[in-house]
Amino acid sequence: MASRIASSRRPRYLTESERDRLEEFINDIHYSARYSDDHYEYRHVMLPKAMLKAIPKDYFDPDTGCLKILHEEEWRGLGITQSLGWQHYETHVPEPHILLFKREKDFGQ
Repeated sequence: MASRIASSRRPRYLTESERDRLEEFINDIHYSARYSDDHYEYRHVMLPKAMLKAIPKDYFDPDTGCLKILHEEEWRGLGITQSLGWQHYETHVPEPHILLFKREKDFGQ
């Protein structure tokens, strides 16, 4: 697993043409059920494997080949839709199309 802090850099917004290339994959993004521990609730988001080829190269960590830890503006720009409070906190190196998210348990209550 790779984990890096997204807040140490500025969000990199997609251009209109980059967003257009991703459009065909958005309906095939899969969202896991939520699961939790004492502090956080979690879910993983599975992107279609072919989508990785359409995502700009600078969204990837050159050392791992996985997506960098993305700011909310970045993952939403890819077409990932979730309620408020979710944070991309880890990527799964053996399966780079899987993004792991968490948010505080009882967020918004």
